Amino acid sequence: MLQRGLLPDFSAEVIGQTNSIAKAAAASDPSLRDLRRLLWASIDNDDSLDLDQLSVAEQLPDGAVKILVAIADVDAIAKKGSAIDDHARTNTTSVYTAAQIFPMLPEKLSTDLTSLADRKDRLAIVIEFEVSGDGEVGKSDIYRAAVTNRAKLAYNSVAAWLDGAGPAPTPISAVPGLDQNLRLQDRVAQAMKARRHQHGALTLETIEARPVFDGDSLRDLQADQKNRATELIEDFMIGANGVVARYLEQRGFPALRRVLRSPERWARIVELARDLGGRLPPRPDSRALQEFLDERRQADSARFPDLSLSVVKLLGRGEYVVEFPGQPVAGHFGLAVNDYTHSTAPNRRFPDLITQRLLKAALSGTPSPYSSDELNDLAGHCTDQEDNASKVERQVRKSAAALLLESHVGERFDGIVTGASEKGTWVRIDHPAAEGRVVKKYKGFDVGDHVTVELVDTDVERGFVDFEGVRKS
Repeated sequence: MLQRGLLPDFSAEVIGQTNSIAKAAAASDPSLRDLRRLLWASIDNDDSLDLDQLSVAEQLPDGAVKILVAIADVDAIAKKGSAIDDHARTNTTSVYTAAQIFPMLPEKLSTDLTSLADRKDRLAIVIEFEVSGDGEVGKSDIYRAAVTNRAKLAYNSVAAWLDGAGPAPTPISAVPGLDQNLRLQDRVAQAMKARRHQHGALTLETIEARPVFDGDSLRDLQADQKNRATELIEDFMIGANGVVARYLEQRGFPALRRVLRSPERWARIVELARDLGGRLPPRPDSRALQEFLDERRQADSARFPDLSLSVVKLLGRGEYVVEFPGQPVAGHFGLAVNDYTHSTAPNRRFPDLITQRLLKAALSGTPSPYSSDELNDLAGHCTDQEDNASKVERQVRKSAAALLLESHVGERFDGIVTGASEKGTWVRIDHPAAEGRVVKKYKGFDVGDHVTVELVDTDVERGFVDFEGVRKS
């Protein structure tokens, strides 16, 4: 982390400032709405305590559904220019490694006082939008409110219940009416997802490796995959982020947009499609790519995550840019949306905290808390630090993989090529979910190729997993 400009520890000043904060921010503005009675619930990872958002749905008489997303009012405690804010501004993100989590904000805040914690009264920014039966987002509003998380839920158990593969999680059963509300939210989210895909949003199922421990010993790296609960949150967050971007634009405020420009290696994506019997136009076209992805998922669902990973690598990385009033910026190619900011995770991402402060200024009619030059500098800094954090997470994940694989030297694995450039050729294997460099016999390997490799060496300290190419499938 230090080598990449990230601070692993909080300074004495940050610790002292944190210790002086005794309780969560309380409602003092009479304009705040009291929405604590609503059936708010959070859905996150099983072990997450830094809860940034809650959601609830309301059926409207005309058949539309009102969705309310509550975002933790982190700025109510983590003030701009404070020592706590300076640390967050340096790192710009929480860093999640297999060895340890390095939170952007002190845990006393992010997992308690600024978290939308289970059954706690908290201040929030509420993003409200109506969704028609076909998934189109209509009228919207944003305001400050007091909310209470009525049920802390986890993705996997909620998804199993929604799919009919498991019972309702206990927190759902304990809150009358919450089960029907969550099913309504699920129906709306699926309609929103379908509409986005009609407009060319990409359905990608990449595999994220999650460490599994037996006590203090690393036992495995298992793949996390999307399910209906993760999709519910994803689609509501995309909808909410779009509402925030448009709200700031309409009020003449700058916005820190998240963009993914046209793919860097579209020609290789076209080649991949051709190898699998598909056809794509010579110029980037998200709708055509989505149609191809749908066909491949139906034809070979088992290998679809591998294809997804290849496409993600070839699309290139997203970045933060500033949109000033009257100066449009690029949209998000992968999401097929033009209006997109990051606003829904202010405990974990600094761009979301910046957006929250801009939003609160717009709501109160006060000037922007950031100058144009400051926002431009922050956009570049946040992009760089997000990349640095990803590299740290990947480095530690490689060390974890090397630790798991060090007793398997000489064994062969099936994998997919995830990187091929002058810097090296990389392959991901499934069990454990790990990536390594092909140091021998990699000629002809390119992103998306299915290959067989032999493990030739590991180095836990440096996170090296070295393969030798055996053959292409």
